[in-house]
Amino acid sequence: MEKKILSTEEKKVLRSMFFRSHLVFLSFNMVKMEANGFTATMAPAIESIYKDDMEGKKEAYLRHQNFFNTHAVPFSFIAGLAYAMEKEHKEKNSIDGQTIDSIKAALMGPTAGMFDSLFFNCLRIIAAGIGIGLCSQGNILGTIIFILMYGVSQSVFKYFFVNWGYTYGTTFIDSVFSSGLMGALTKSASVLGLMMVGAMTAQMVNVPLNWTLNVGQTSVVVADVINSIFPGLLGVLLLFLLVSLIKKGARPTQLIIGIFVFALLGGFIGIF
Repeated sequence: MEKKILSTEEKKVLRSMFFRSHLVFLSFNMVKMEANGFTATMAPAIESIYKDDMEGKKEAYLRHQNFFNTHAVPFSFIAGLAYAMEKEHKEKNSIDGQTIDSIKAALMGPTAGMFDSLFFNCLRIIAAGIGIGLCSQGNILGTIIFILMYGVSQSVFKYFFVNWGYTYGTTFIDSVFSSGLMGALTKSASVLGLMMVGAMTAQMVNVPLNWTLNVGQTSVVVADVINSIFPGLLGVLLLFLLVSLIKKGARPTQLIIGIFVFALLGGFIGIF
C-alpha cells in the first residue's frame, strides 16, 4: 500500500495530535469515557480541515464527542485514521459522518483487547518485575527502567501510530472507494459496532430485580421467571428506554440521577 507524502501543514497537525493524544484520559467519565480526550486530540485536524466552515466544524466536534474507549496506544492510530476520514468527508464528500462513527466504533473494541493484552497484561508485568527487583535492593534504576519500558515505549508507539493511521488510512480509503467496497465496509463496521453495544449491554447493564410474588404457599421470583424466558431482558429494556429518552433530548447526567433515585426508591420498598 503506497504511503502518502505529507505536506508541512499535515505534519504540523499530526505532531500536535501526537502531543494531545497523551490527554487520552482527559475528563474521563463513565458516560463517554475517552470521548473528551479524543475530541481534544482531533481539534488540530478539525481546525485545519474545516477552517471557516463553522457548521462543518461544529458537526465534527459533536461527532467525536460520541462514546469512545480503547487502549491509549491504538487511540492514536484511530485518531490519525479519523483525520484522514474527516479530510475525505470535507474535500471529496465521499465519506459521511455516520461512516466515520461506525469505523471508530468497529476499531475501538478489537484494538483495546489486543493492546490491553500486549501492554497492560504483558509489558507492564515484565517492566514491573524488573523494576521491583531493582527497587527492593534500593536501586533507583528500577523506577527509571519501569518508566522507560512501560511509559516511554507507549509514547513512541503513539507517535508512529498517529502518522500511520493518517498516511496509510488515506490510501486505504481511496482504495476502498475505487474498488466499490465502501458499502460493504460501512455495513460491516455498523454490524460490528452493534455487536459491541449488545455485548457491553449483556455484561454491564444489570437490573437486580428482587421481587417475589407470594401465591398461597408458593413463592415466585419474578427475575427468575423473566430470565428463564429471555436472559438479560430487563437490561435490554432499560437500554432501549435510555436511548429513546436521549433521542428525545434527555441529558446523560439527568438519566444517571434518575436511575440513582429510582434504584434507591426500589431498594427502599424491596423491589431491588
